[in-house]
Amino acid sequence: MKRAHGRHTGHWRLAAAVLGLALLVVAEAVAGQVYKWKDAHGTTHYGDAPPPRVKSEVLNTGKQVPPQAPVLPYELARAAQAAPVVLYTTARCDACDQGRALLRRRGIPFSERTVDTEQDQQQLEQAGGGKRELPLLLVGRRQIAGFQASAWHEALSSAAYPRQKMLPPSYQFAAPVAAAGTPSAAPPTPPARGNAAPAPDAAAAQAAGQQPRTRQPPPSGSTPPTP
Repeated sequence: MKRAHGRHTGHWRLAAAVLGLALLVVAEAVAGQVYKWKDAHGTTHYGDAPPPRVKSEVLNTGKQVPPQAPVLPYELARAAQAAPVVLYTTARCDACDQGRALLRRRGIPFSERTVDTEQDQQQLEQAGGGKRELPLLLVGRRQIAGFQASAWHEALSSAAYPRQKMLPPSYQFAAPVAAAGTPSAAPPTPPARGNAAPAPDAAAAQAAGQQPRTRQPPPSGSTPPTP
């Protein structure tokens, strides 16, 4: 009986080890790569980080699952969708640094556009209504050229942005991109209202209850009649 009990105990330990290994492989398959290596005693190990200077084998080459973006509070998300904030800046600009710091302190999700080249300057002029003053803050369709703390706060509050910072601690601001690399969106095309108005000839024919007549081109090689 003791031997049978020992054999059953050994089987349960082996099954538990296999199950644990399977769970480890599945978990690591979801997260990234699984490595297999042997230690100095020849014991096989599995994990996501093999010891240094130890030959290992990659069991799973799946891509790392990207972390999900943090969910913004409803009030902040609604304001960001209705009136997105865009900041135009350039290097070695104290006013630009102050404006960027204001947005970060207030917890405003914004996109930053850098102005360094002539193409960037043209994009800045287009976005600023003909002005090239930096920094330029866009809150929805509102434009504020130059850093004015009170004016910036007023524009953000008018767009229903919270006065106090509400960004999640894990939120990461997007990296700046060149202004010329982000052309302004084309104005929306107004929706069509009913059918297009018919041409004058077609309208007259429809009023008379007849099909509009179209002129047929003369047959090839024939001479048009003399009036």
